[in-house]
Amino acid sequence: MDKGYSRPTARSRELRANATEAERKLWTCLGSRKLNGARFNRQFPVGQFICDFVCREKRLVIEIDGGQHAANTEYDERRTRFLQSQGYRVIRFWNSDVIDNLEGVLSVIGGTLDDMPSPAPSRKREGSLWSPPPRRGQHS
Repeated sequence: MDKGYSRPTARSRELRANATEAERKLWTCLGSRKLNGARFNRQFPVGQFICDFVCREKRLVIEIDGGQHAANTEYDERRTRFLQSQGYRVIRFWNSDVIDNLEGVLSVIGGTLDDMPSPAPSRKREGSLWSPPPRRGQHS
């Protein structure tokens, strides 16, 4: 974690309060399940990293990178490898992409969400004592 923060949630709150223009612009399109009904969290901790946007259900991370990321490619690659090891797919956009081509960015994100499998439905555990209520007109 950067800057000696002891709790990821404190750092997440600070990042949300100081969001970049690109992050704010994208959040207006991702928040409240506005894109494909997917629920995103912003500035969400995954392990030691805080991700710009995360759809936990689809295991998708969206990162918005400014110019400083061009100099930190090794860090970004290590971060991406870690997130992938946790089962996340990572897509990245430059700030300028979001600001100048929001529709294109949303199209890529939407297409990615569409191509990702839905989580498997939970199955009734074998030996479970729970059973659904009888249908109307049926008696047990």
